Amino acid sequence: MARKNRPTAEIPNGSMADIAFLLLIFFLVTTTIANDKGIAMLLPPKPDPNQPPPEVTENARNIFKILANSQDKLLVEDEPLTDVFELREMVKSFILNFGSPGEEGVEIYNSLPASMKSYISLNGRKVDSSDDPKTAIVSFKADRGTSYELYVQVLDQVNAAYNDVYGERIGLSASEFLQLDRDDPIQDKKYLAARQGIPRAISIAEPNKIVN
Repeated sequence: MARKNRPTAEIPNGSMADIAFLLLIFFLVTTTIANDKGIAMLLPPKPDPNQPPPEVTENARNIFKILANSQDKLLVEDEPLTDVFELREMVKSFILNFGSPGEEGVEIYNSLPASMKSYISLNGRKVDSSDDPKTAIVSFKADRGTSYELYVQVLDQVNAAYNDVYGERIGLSASEFLQLDRDDPIQDKKYLAARQGIPRAISIAEPNKIVN
């Protein structure tokens, strides 16, 4: 007896396009896309061309100078520096020098914990360095040929020094200080106490042009 030809079973694929579309939407909604924000800075307003530039009356000892040339060579306080990672401790020592503190400087010193006062006794009180943290300014100037990598490394080290100071002032590490939630009243109070009287005074000068 001859077998009857049976139709081949087929898998219904009419809804495959719908399934693929739903999967696409799912992955688009759930995937986290990296967002490179760059360097967060608050730039000063553009100077009025009709007004003369302001005079700089700050004592030179209150300005910690960092220069980077187009060959990525660093000059810090008029001395060559080969290791950019040494900047962190140098800047911290400059901020906490208390060479000739004013009344506000004395108040800041008295508010510091014993560990920081001990650090100042060992590393500070230099007459040729900053008077106190309120007057200390870190100045950074680069050439237009300075690499982006070095530029960021310098700023990272300078900011890390400030974060070390702020954190230690309230008994935290630099990373713990950065994690304080300012939406929480208690943590915001700690944040403000850490920074009281010690501004993050970083001056970034316009880069020099490269002369061919």
